[in-house]
Amino acid sequence: MRTFRLLPALGLFLSVLLTACDPNQVYEKNIDFDNYTWSVKQKPAFTFDIADTTQRYDVYFNIRNASSYGYYNLYVKHTLTDPANKQVSQLLHQMLLMDPQTGEPRGKGTGDIYDHQFLALPNQKFQRSGTYKIVLEQYMRQNQLPGLMAVGVRVAKTTTK
Repeated sequence: MRTFRLLPALGLFLSVLLTACDPNQVYEKNIDFDNYTWSVKQKPAFTFDIADTTQRYDVYFNIRNASSYGYYNLYVKHTLTDPANKQVSQLLHQMLLMDPQTGEPRGKGTGDIYDHQFLALPNQKFQRSGTYKIVLEQYMRQNQLPGLMAVGVRVAKTTTK
């Protein structure tokens, strides 16, 4: 049982280690769910600092799921607020975790665990420097959503203009 719980942590550690070498990365954090279940009441919040308002950024959502996740997709709503706590954006995202036709898992996987990174807010311009907050909510109309292991946010400088 301990070995099984270490595998997700090891995979997450390796993915963080590999992305830590990215000079464009501004922020990345993942939050694990207890019992691999995302409750509708859980609204993970991520805060990150923006210093350069002339730069454009790409905001990604990280999702880790087990093969036991019961759907091919995942709906997530984000709410982004600026340093003055003013809402910048709110949007519902559909992310395909599995191929809708074949049911084959997408993302990078080891065993029955799959990691996904979705470009959620491309070419984002932040008007003010300071600390921004993004809150994620699962929007699957199910109070307890089993098979979801972690969710996260990554912010990186946009490399193309």
